Amino acid sequence: MNTLVLGSGGREHALAWKIAESPLNTNLFIAPGNAGTRNVGVNIPADLDNFESIGCIAIENEIDLVVVGPEAPLVEGIHDYFLSREELKNIPVIGPVKKGAMLEGSKDFAKAFMQKYNIPTAASRTFAKENFEEGLLYLETLNAPYVLKADGLAAGKGVLILNNLEEAKQELSEMLNDSKFGEASSKVVIEEFLDGIELSVFALADGIHYKLLPKAKDYKRIGEGNTGLNTGGMGSISPVPFVNSEFLTKIEKNIVKPTVEGLKKEGIDYRGFIFFGLIKVGNDPYVIEYNCRMGDPEAESVIPRIKGDLLELFVAVGNQTLDKVEIKFDERNAATVMMVAGGYPEKYQKGNFITIPDNLSDCIVFHSGTTIDVETGHIKTSGGRVIAVTSYGRNMKEALENAYKNVDLIDFKNKYFRKDLGFDLM
Repeated sequence: MNTLVLGSGGREHALAWKIAESPLNTNLFIAPGNAGTRNVGVNIPADLDNFESIGCIAIENEIDLVVVGPEAPLVEGIHDYFLSREELKNIPVIGPVKKGAMLEGSKDFAKAFMQKYNIPTAASRTFAKENFEEGLLYLETLNAPYVLKADGLAAGKGVLILNNLEEAKQELSEMLNDSKFGEASSKVVIEEFLDGIELSVFALADGIHYKLLPKAKDYKRIGEGNTGLNTGGMGSISPVPFVNSEFLTKIEKNIVKPTVEGLKKEGIDYRGFIFFGLIKVGNDPYVIEYNCRMGDPEAESVIPRIKGDLLELFVAVGNQTLDKVEIKFDERNAATVMMVAGGYPEKYQKGNFITIPDNLSDCIVFHSGTTIDVETGHIKTSGGRVIAVTSYGRNMKEALENAYKNVDLIDFKNKYFRKDLGFDLM
């Protein structure tokens, strides 16, 4: 069968890498892809905002299944677009329809959904420009730190955690009155701060059934010891040591099942990944956020732990027969170290040449922000997050050691990576 993966990051490279292993795979296309995805399929230049163009790519290449990597096309309704076109409607799309993607596209929608279905999450209220003064008063009822979340997508920058009340009030004003994050902050969710340790849980759903995938933990801050600015993610590990069977039962009973059942009750035909961004407070899990796709860099440590045929799972999602397919996990640990451009997540250079030696061992190299220089044919940087290196190990420590050993061998100008992944779990 012919498969089209949409996206250009490390998550999409990991998805394409796994799909390429499938006996069901005939032709694999990645739009637009990166310098790494060309090694497992055919890259096609594409604008993911242009649904008509994506539809043409699907028709011209006789695509049998589409896997949507990033959130923006899902929130904008690419699945709905395929359903609306006679020549596209029978192509399964792995990724929810627009209404389901609102779990990520609107923090206010997600909070209301969780409240309706009694899914544990932080107490919160939503404010707009019209009731800005009420938002200021609400902040005064909370204790520091203060959590402000832009309602819509803000490229991972729309969540602020502030220790000072006056600073929180100023930020609320900038978000609502000065459109700090554009349309994304036309509404702002203010919520209580939950103190605990975070983790990521993933489910693959077909609208009726679901399968849980390996758990993971990612590291968002740029600096070691979880300091500095938030990023798209500096690395991840899987599994998560503190998720025992008792805690996993709580996650499934109190969060995963009510979410899947709630989507069905809302009449939402949700076919794709559900990302549960969770926090362990005491011995209980709470939802910090939903995402409507696989995480990144979690995908780079989770997908390598899925044994068997990922494409077969995706076909079952399209057919709503996920309950008939068995899923097994690699018992080894996986660790992913993200190499980024110096200066990221603020100002950074693009276009620096990357050296990936032939003597790498015990690792998988996933490209994130890379492209090919048209004159020399060499790989060069094209984004803030550049290369993700994933390794296996008998335990987390060994997996990290194997990954770092290979990271040291890969080089580009001003490369940076965190050297302390897993520090809070040792």
